[in-house]
Amino acid sequence: MRRVAPTTTSEKGEIPLRSRIFADLTPLRTSPDYRRLWCGNTISWMGQQMTALAVSLQVYALTHSTFSVGLVGLCALVPLVVFGLYGGAIADTVDRRTLGLYSAAGATAMSLTLAVAALAGFHRVWLLYGVVAVQAVCFAMNSPARSSMIPRLLPAEQLPAANALNSLTSNLGLMCGPMLGGVIVGLWGYQTAYLIDVVAFSGSLYAMWRLPSMRPDQGEGPRRRASVLDGLRFLATRPNLRMTFFSDLAAMVLAQPRALFPAVAVLWFDGDAKTVGLLVAAPAVGAVLGGLFSGWLGGIRRHGLAILLAVASWGAAVASFGLSRQLWLGLFFLAVAGCADTVSMVFRSTMLQAATPDAMRGRLQGVFIVVVAGGPRLGDFLAGSVSDLTSPATAVIGGGLACVAVVTVLGLARRGFARYDARAPRA
Repeated sequence: MRRVAPTTTSEKGEIPLRSRIFADLTPLRTSPDYRRLWCGNTISWMGQQMTALAVSLQVYALTHSTFSVGLVGLCALVPLVVFGLYGGAIADTVDRRTLGLYSAAGATAMSLTLAVAALAGFHRVWLLYGVVAVQAVCFAMNSPARSSMIPRLLPAEQLPAANALNSLTSNLGLMCGPMLGGVIVGLWGYQTAYLIDVVAFSGSLYAMWRLPSMRPDQGEGPRRRASVLDGLRFLATRPNLRMTFFSDLAAMVLAQPRALFPAVAVLWFDGDAKTVGLLVAAPAVGAVLGGLFSGWLGGIRRHGLAILLAVASWGAAVASFGLSRQLWLGLFFLAVAGCADTVSMVFRSTMLQAATPDAMRGRLQGVFIVVVAGGPRLGDFLAGSVSDLTSPATAVIGGGLACVAVVTVLGLARRGFARYDARAPRA
């Protein structure tokens, strides 16, 4: 496959100042395939987040039960965890382009189902739950295939920039998608939000259709079916890759204050639902800013050390949030945490892509999905439990400090991770 030569330097050999400050757009300029994939995913992800909010609003309108709305998340989480690993194995067996096409088409069909049901006046909660579950299965199949394609489309030195752009897509969708969904549902109804999602998926489908064949590189010899267990065995022998997951779990499980926002909004800031909304939005705003000003990340070579520092910064920012009693200061620390999370995500994704053989990338991306989907939910449970047993302040401050302590121990126990050099990636 044709690889495009990097064009990150000026004629004098210097990196332009703009690229050292703002998000590096080199991957979008040099690779038409990646550009189409990124644009298509950005559009479709925004539509998916609109649909996610519309489904929650519709479930509440039908049941008037917050418990029923909570089950929407459970219907998505279980398929993500169960099928994440198998989706990665399938991505290491079949043509990833074909898998991406079929899974995106399946998600499109589910959004169309929601739109048709809404237009026909067929309002059933079980249908909404079922569609959400199938959508999660499609995502669990699509994401490993799409992520595994990126190292085939770009040279290794452009992977941090590409992952920063991907994080920008994700966080912008999470921040803006629900707002757009709420406005659209309020003005034109659920069916309009679902139909917009169907149209938005066309961008992702077109990008996948234009890609060349993307069969995994399994080396010489007959092709064989990829095994989930083989992927886990491979991970067990790769300490640097394991550390990317352990460090993320330290942040998401030990220092995840999201579940406590309703309580702390009232107890600490004497606020209401609007205050909760600000607390929820603050990490996303920080993450978006981290993506927008990510140009400097391309010059970092010690990716392992950068991950350790970013995760420790997340924990320290969360602990500082727990000490704050002024709303503006609390929002600032949450935004810092979100920015640190973006830095960590960029380098963790880059290490997974660069240090993993092509034949194993799908399965490792499947593990990534399971960790990303399951870690914050475990963190919500832990924070809520500790808060009930002690206090919200203890849960937030203690969790942040525990995150810093654990990631410090991990770094000391696996010193080779801090010495990981992107110029010679070793799993």
